[in-house]
Amino acid sequence: MYVILLGLPGAGKGTQAAHLSKTKGLPHITTGELFRENIRLSTELGLKAKPFYDAGQLVPDELTTGMLLERIEQPDCKPGCLFDGFPRTIEQAKALDQALAQRARAIDRAIYIKVPTEELVRRLAGRWNCRQCGAGYHESSRRPKVAGLCDNCGNQLYQRQDDRPDVVRTRLEVNLAGLQTLLNYYCQQGKMVEIDGQGDVEAIGKEIQEVLGA
Repeated sequence: MYVILLGLPGAGKGTQAAHLSKTKGLPHITTGELFRENIRLSTELGLKAKPFYDAGQLVPDELTTGMLLERIEQPDCKPGCLFDGFPRTIEQAKALDQALAQRARAIDRAIYIKVPTEELVRRLAGRWNCRQCGAGYHESSRRPKVAGLCDNCGNQLYQRQDDRPDVVRTRLEVNLAGLQTLLNYYCQQGKMVEIDGQGDVEAIGKEIQEVLGA
């Protein structure tokens, strides 16, 4: 079983993928983990990707796809896997389909975890961090005991530039444009399923399980 989890940042893809990985016994594959592992092992692809990764830039499609195709050849991926954060572009999606077809395999489901933009802004833009110890807080789910101060060391909290509401909205708009193209692609293949990503995490997970025939 090969499953793709799609959604905007903050939609909960990683949380659901981690849960599915345990219940289904399928590897949870993320591009970030692939990059870090290949760079750590100094593989040929990792060395090529390192300058982009270190600079915070998008790693070119051919490098990302190459790492992923090598990963799915590992023994633990024989029964399938969960793709989280890949594909991000139509080119990556087509390359993945082609590679799987050559192995007589195919994507079974592309699950879109849909969450309204304002809810995503609330989730992402409420994050604050301590400059001294790095502890993380959230305006809704994990507030500090004293506003603006770290519970651990008492130092001032700050909000990262990319966590500011206006920046988050812009980032979501950019991501949505590319995501919509992927949604159309998998919808045309009859593989796309939309899940409401609001509400209880366990209930969302149960719905995804039902979609996958749990």
